[in-house]
Amino acid sequence: MKQYIDLYEGCRKMICDHSAEVLNAERDAAFETFRTVGLPTRKVERYKYTNLEEVFAPDYGVNLNRLAIPVNPYDAFKCDVPNLSTSLYFVVNDRFYSDALPKTSLPEGVIVDSLYKVAKEQPELVSKYYNRLAKNEKVGGEVALNTMLAQDGLFVYVPKNVHVDRAIQVINILRSDVDLMINRRVLIVLEEGADIKLLFCDHAADDKEFLATQVVEVYVGENASLDMYSLEETHVKNRLVSNTFVEQQRSSRLNHSVVTLHNGFTRNTLDVVFRGEGAECWSNGCVIADKEQHVDNNTVIDHAVGHCESHELYKYVLNDKSVGAFAGRVLVRKDAQKTTSAMTNQNLCATKEARMYTQPMLEIYADDVKCAHGSTVGQLNDAALFYMRQRGISLNEAKLLLQFAFVGEVIDQIRLEPLRDRLHYLVEKRFRGELNKCEGCKLCR
Repeated sequence: MKQYIDLYEGCRKMICDHSAEVLNAERDAAFETFRTVGLPTRKVERYKYTNLEEVFAPDYGVNLNRLAIPVNPYDAFKCDVPNLSTSLYFVVNDRFYSDALPKTSLPEGVIVDSLYKVAKEQPELVSKYYNRLAKNEKVGGEVALNTMLAQDGLFVYVPKNVHVDRAIQVINILRSDVDLMINRRVLIVLEEGADIKLLFCDHAADDKEFLATQVVEVYVGENASLDMYSLEETHVKNRLVSNTFVEQQRSSRLNHSVVTLHNGFTRNTLDVVFRGEGAECWSNGCVIADKEQHVDNNTVIDHAVGHCESHELYKYVLNDKSVGAFAGRVLVRKDAQKTTSAMTNQNLCATKEARMYTQPMLEIYADDVKCAHGSTVGQLNDAALFYMRQRGISLNEAKLLLQFAFVGEVIDQIRLEPLRDRLHYLVEKRFRGELNKCEGCKLCR
């Protein structure tokens, strides 16, 4: 922890000089929070399956001078999720790549741009939302660390009653010649009646040690609709610590899916709070891990008002010595009557060495609710394997088919049809051991 305190105290002016005043205004308070609470240890309930101190311990480089990365994403990188008829944007490390903007135009008033740039040009718009959800007494020290160091990121804004027909695809590329720490902010604002689909694809384009911290703040206005998908295909040297905070207003809808196909260490946190009645949230997760990979998904759904629905489905397939963790907590407050909530976590440990930790929780203070939760951890069904082998299917192919069918339920929850079809293909490649890096990624060669 001391290295980050020293970094901020010694480089505060440099950090602020290369960022916007809206972001700078939150830094000192975040620094005091970080200095007070530090990084969460495994003694903290939400972090007991993940050692963040170990993840943050190495001395990574930090690009505080905002040196430009010499890369043209279109020429040097081809994503493994092509041809989705999306509007394609790039973020290299934490910097919005304005030199590679899509040719398609957005509806009037819609913004997909650099957080730094918009904060400079429209500070009143960004300051209204920035760091409002990520600044509370319950967040971990890694969130405060991101707030005190982040200098740029992505800003997505959809005005009132605007429908964005074409999905927005954001390619997050980690690119460096040395080991690097990246601190990225994402701010998403949907005004009343707005509608948009967002796809985030995370890739590491160099064989270096990366630590990426990310804080995502999402505001879903009254009657607004957001589909938000995150796909990680990095490598074993990548460490991702992502915190997503969502606030939903009356009759809003959120469909949130996170898919981890290849990684090193991943910690995803999702906090959703309902502020208006009639809101709905679907949260889904799919994890495929092997070797010694570590994936931890932690969710909190806060039913602060009544007549809201939340649905969670997370599935893990773990091979070799990989470690998975899922902790989900649904909080139903005293006045949140007529709440409907369902949480399911199902896990498949394909080897005896794989480990899965699961902790679904319901905390209910209202009496007129429909809430359920469940969790299972098991291995491949021997009877099903025997049945398939009796019909001439090899053992490896039978295992692959059973694993593929197991996670298919999560993939089928994705409402973006081209992405859903592509993910079925990528998941099969992953199980066959063919998805070591993105197809066509020249930077890795």
